[in-house]
Amino acid sequence: MRHDSATNGYVGSDAPLSWRMFGAQQRALREKKQLTQEELGKSAGYSTGHVREVEAAKRRPTLNYAETIDRALAAGGVLLTVAQELLESKHPEWFEAYAHTEAKARRLYSYSALTIDGLLQTEDHARSVLSMNVPTLDVDRVEELVSARLDRQKLLTRKPQPTLGFVLEQVTLERPIGGAALHKRQLEHLIACAEMRNVSIQVLETRVTTHVGLDGPMMLLETPDGTTLGYVEVQGVNRILTDPVWVGDLDQRYGIIRSQALSPERSLDLIKAMAGAL
Repeated sequence: MRHDSATNGYVGSDAPLSWRMFGAQQRALREKKQLTQEELGKSAGYSTGHVREVEAAKRRPTLNYAETIDRALAAGGVLLTVAQELLESKHPEWFEAYAHTEAKARRLYSYSALTIDGLLQTEDHARSVLSMNVPTLDVDRVEELVSARLDRQKLLTRKPQPTLGFVLEQVTLERPIGGAALHKRQLEHLIACAEMRNVSIQVLETRVTTHVGLDGPMMLLETPDGTTLGYVEVQGVNRILTDPVWVGDLDQRYGIIRSQALSPERSLDLIKAMAGAL
């Protein structure tokens, strides 16, 4: 039985159009062959649940899956054609749901405890971070992920402009990832971002003794329809949170963290001082 990586976290029908198109095409071809989901799964070597989740656009079909199901349905390459858009995505499968949601956000608020937020990273900084991945990624994959991260940064200058707020732990500004010269450029890039009208950056000093962010980094996003979502991630495991209680708790924590951080003006002065010292 084959096992391909699943990507969860989309809200209702908010899955990418390509996922929904593939699932609908697979269902139509399966029903034309008068096969049940269980029968198709058995003939292709996949579980019934895997087939069901792809048809419901809850799982991203991989190239291997598309090729195998296409053969099982004698589809003559139809499913491979639909899958092409899926294969163009550069994001890790577990992150794609969040990236899709983030790109449409009206407002985004981020608390970063360990690393500078990816939306604020320079190309060289991102490359250094991604090169540290374990298990090790090959050079081509690192470059693909760097490109995907930079592509996400279009959010900063997108029209209409979203409101973006970032709280960074001081330690994320002190760790010289990639060496002193690269780190100096990263701090200078943060200065440029902080001077954008729709972006605020605040630093939470290490000396702050009362802290409600010890559970780790978090994101809050407002979708185009005004819905607020939460997002948490640790060690490659991520989750988009939709439950109003959970989202409300994150919102409350973020508000406290933001109030404990330096103001955007004082934060900018601190970052400038740190860059000047390098």
